[in-house]
Amino acid sequence: QVQLVETGGGSVEAAGSLTLSCAASGRVDSSYCMGWFRQIPGKDREGVAAIDMDGTTNYADFVKGRFTVSKDKAKNTLYLEMNNLKPEATAMYYCAANFWCGSMWYEALRYSYWGQGTQVTVSS
Repeated sequence: QVQLVETGGGSVEAAGSLTLSCAASGRVDSSYCMGWFRQIPGKDREGVAAIDMDGTTNYADFVKGRFTVSKDKAKNTLYLEMNNLKPEATAMYYCAANFWCGSMWYEALRYSYWGQGTQVTVSS
C-alpha cells in the first residue's frame, strides 16, 4: 500500500514563503522519482518541480529561482520550499511518485501514485 501525505499548505501574503512536505510510505522509497504538481479548478494539473531517482531536480519555468525541491531519504519525505510567492501560485498542491520520471517529469500521467493534496492560498 502506497501512501503520500502532504502537509504544510496554508494562507500567506504575496512575497511570503511556505514549505510543503510529502511523507511517503509503502512501496515508494528514496529510489523513486517524486514531484510536485498544482491544480486550480477547471485547469489541468501542472508540474511544478520534481526530483528524480538520481537526484536530478527539474523545475517549471514559472518557479525557477523561487522554489526548491528536496528529499530527505532517511525520512522518506519530499519537500517544496516556496519563496516569494505570487497570488497566481494559489492552487491545490499534490505530491506524486513514480519509479521513473525522465525528461517528461512535468506530465501528470507519468506518475502512478498521488497524495490527497494541500491547499496553498496567496493573497495580494
